Amino acid sequence: MVEKFIMAGSTPIHLCDSQQGDKTVVLLHGYLESMLVWDDFVPLIYKDMRVVTLDLPGHGVSIVQGEEHTMDFLADVVTEAVKALGIERFTVVGHSMGGYVALAIAERHPESLDGLVLLSSTPNPDTEEKRENRRREIALVQAGKKDMIARVAPAAGFAEENRARMKDYIADLTDQVFITEDEGIVALLNGMISRRDQNEMLRKSSVKQLFILGRKDGYIIPEVAEAMVAAHPQAEVVWLADSGHMGFLEEPEKCAVALKKFVGIEGAENE
Repeated sequence: MVEKFIMAGSTPIHLCDSQQGDKTVVLLHGYLESMLVWDDFVPLIYKDMRVVTLDLPGHGVSIVQGEEHTMDFLADVVTEAVKALGIERFTVVGHSMGGYVALAIAERHPESLDGLVLLSSTPNPDTEEKRENRRREIALVQAGKKDMIARVAPAAGFAEENRARMKDYIADLTDQVFITEDEGIVALLNGMISRRDQNEMLRKSSVKQLFILGRKDGYIIPEVAEAMVAAHPQAEVVWLADSGHMGFLEEPEKCAVALKKFVGIEGAENE
């Protein structure tokens, strides 16, 4: 993987690019994460496809651009960054918040996509309760109490029975909260609060779709996940029986096989 900064329009983006492969997959991290979250997953797929990971503006070491990072802004930045690498078409994999960005790419730049993967993510807009929770997080960050988020959020992403064996990942994600700029957290929370319902767009889209969902996800609870699947018969679905919200870390091999099969890598289903 070659690490570098690249200009996406007027926005510098920090990314890694494996540079090899006929088909390209772009992995978008979630809220309070960075491209480092993919470090152990990329080795499972990079021999079969070109893999690009990046820090979304406001997280990692990509810069903050204003008080709100809308999903549309992030979608445009990602698409421009990938084009700057000389890549015309790609499959986008969005984890959690990264899925919201992936949906905006499908809406705004469908001609760039070979496929869309929602990994523990949803086309549903925030409920009012969720918006209020995000506003409370903004208030905590602005009050200098980011540690209250760090004590809860990283562990909550994993199925309860996986937390002991995932303790190193939880520690890394906790550290990530502290090194993420306060302004970046606020900008992305504001962007998530204002995002649109993407269900109808997704149903009408001609872009091939895959949902990868954890049966023990505490953020997308089973009833919500089942309803989402029922509302989108056009999408392929892979359930991870023993995963929470972080399936690519909790059951990485199953995620990798599902992704390779979706992209069209021969022999993936036999792994």
